[in-house]
Amino acid sequence: MRYTLRVWRQRGPEESGGLVDYDVDGISPDMSFLEMLDVLNERLVLDGEEPVAFDHDCREGICGMCGLMIDGVAHGPERATTTCQLHMRHFDPAEPIVVEPWRAAPFPVVRDLMVDRSALDRIVEAGGYISAPAGAAPDAHAVPIPKADADAAFTAAACIGCGACVAACPNGSPMLFTAAKATHLGLLPQGQPERLSRAEDMLTAQDDLGFGGCTQTGECTLVCPKGIPLETIATLNHDVLTAALRGR
Repeated sequence: MRYTLRVWRQRGPEESGGLVDYDVDGISPDMSFLEMLDVLNERLVLDGEEPVAFDHDCREGICGMCGLMIDGVAHGPERATTTCQLHMRHFDPAEPIVVEPWRAAPFPVVRDLMVDRSALDRIVEAGGYISAPAGAAPDAHAVPIPKADADAAFTAAACIGCGACVAACPNGSPMLFTAAKATHLGLLPQGQPERLSRAEDMLTAQDDLGFGGCTQTGECTLVCPKGIPLETIATLNHDVLTAALRGR
């Protein structure tokens, strides 16, 4: 199949950018979106042009590196998947495909489709830890955990930090990411000592980094490739409110 791509090209964070049209052919419907970009880049290199820069790593839907806005949707039109797991059979060859980087002030463009998502790391640094005694690891099942808490913690811990929630949110809020990183620790016994301070500290870091506030539009949950539920944000809000009422 043959596709027309409109790809965002930008030489650096201080440069202006714009959409550039490319035609790419010989594409199998079973190719992933990133494999299609590989084909485009091979052609650009052979023609003596600069290849399109984009983030990628595992290409198995695990690492969260391959974030792209495709036709205005984070990770593309086939929702709840990563870009590397999106296949070309979901696109009509008769329609051009618009490919852009994540759009958020705390995600500055590095080059072309690559953005700096280290702001998410700063949020985790603010409270993504637990107090644990030194020594050997405890035996399995030594600490009883209610199954409902264990299941909710496991669901939140599935977050891969891709940033799709930020790109999809009309406010540019990472609230789903922050909530997932905070609550998967706060729901477990090991995370109880810092539960309230963690919620406050991570939310403060989020605001200080310039992200927008959450108005619970729910768009973040629609594009999350790991299906983090909106209730995760409610858990974080509960912890923040509890901390405020206790006057921490």
